[in-house]
Amino acid sequence: MFKAMIIAGFGGFIGTCLRFLTGKLCHMVCASAFPWGTFTVNVIGSFVIGIFFGMAEKTHLISPSMNVFLITGFCGGFTTFSSLADDMYLLLQQKHWLFFGLYVGASFLLGLLLVWLGRSLVRG
Repeated sequence: MFKAMIIAGFGGFIGTCLRFLTGKLCHMVCASAFPWGTFTVNVIGSFVIGIFFGMAEKTHLISPSMNVFLITGFCGGFTTFSSLADDMYLLLQQKHWLFFGLYVGASFLLGLLLVWLGRSLVRG
């Protein structure tokens, strides 16, 4: 387990650094109120995690260690939205309509509510 944690951490470090650089580049290129950096990493991360999961499921080209490095580590460090998007896809694929609706609604509404609450607590 410790080895897997180190592998995930290394992948996360690379993903986080790439997220930082992508955000800075987007801010330089597209100075606007729209959060282009976050949007860009979320969209790219969703595509990349789809490729990695597809490779792992269909061709078994990704070993368990590479899975931890690429999916948990790299994609998790680059964007956690990619994991949310993949979970939503799996729920739809398995026709768990109620769980899909609850997961999407609760994730976004609770996420927004808790960001507001956390910020409100700090502001006093």
